[in-house]
Formats: sequence, structure tokens, C-alpha cells
Amino acid sequence: MPGVRRVPFFRFALMVIRADKNGTVDRVTTKWSSLNGQTLVSLTANYQHQQLIDKELAKAKVICRSGQTVHLLDTQIGLVEAEQGIAIIPSFGLPACRSRKVAMSELVDPTVNLEFYEISSRGKKLPEDAAEFSVFLKKYIARWACEAGAL
Repeated sequence: MPGVRRVPFFRFALMVIRADKNGTVDRVTTKWSSLNGQTLVSLTANYQHQQLIDKELAKAKVICRSGQTVHLLDTQIGLVEAEQGIAIIPSFGLPACRSRKVAMSELVDPTVNLEFYEISSRGKKLPEDAAEFSVFLKKYIARWACEAGAL
């Protein structure tokens, strides 16, 4: 958009989670095409990352059976743990998965990232407090994501 500056802030990969009742080791990667025919527990369409997921499924010509549609990531993870289907989540959800009986793997072919940006007016410099907060937030998210294994 003219007049808007968009600076990359951070990105998270899309992952697939499955019920894991037997304590199996997480797969490193899963191809989008292998999701064909699976029951998908999804978030409501007003979530931007759900819109991205739906777009990528269509692009890959992957047809999933519709599972439950929920409003919260934790509910989505709980339904997967209860063997109600699989879910596609951003990697920032991995820490919430660690205490659950779910297996996680990064989706590939293609790898899809959910990107976050700092958005500001192109013609104006950020106020000093906003610029300081932006620097703090970038460092905090990077440190959190590395410690959580979410990047």
C-alpha cells in the first residue's frame, strides 16, 4: 500500500500435529500432499493464519475432511490429542503442544511461513518510544522462539 512501510518482524513455519498415544518420535517433515483425506480440526476463518492454511491446501489440491472448527489454538490441540483429527498450526503453538500427547512436524513441499511485520507510515519516523519497543519486542520474540523451539 502506498504510504505504508512494512518491515519483516518475525516468521513462524506451519506445522502439522497428530494424536500421539504411543509416544512416537516427531517426524521432521510432512508433505502437504500426505494430508489428503485426513480430518482437519481448524480455527474459524477469521484467523489470518487459517485463511493462509486454507489457501495452501487449495493450492496443493489437498482435500481434507472437515473436522470441528474452534476459536482457540489450545482447543484445537486438545481435539487433536483426543484423536478428533489433525491440525495445521503455526510453530509458535509448539510450546502448547509439548505437554500434550501430539506429534509435530513441519509441513514441506512447499514450506509455508506465517510472517509478522512492523507496519508504520512511510513518511514518518516512529516515535522514540515505539522504536524502542519494536527493538525490545524483536529481541524478546527471537529469544522466546529459540528457547521454545518455535523458529
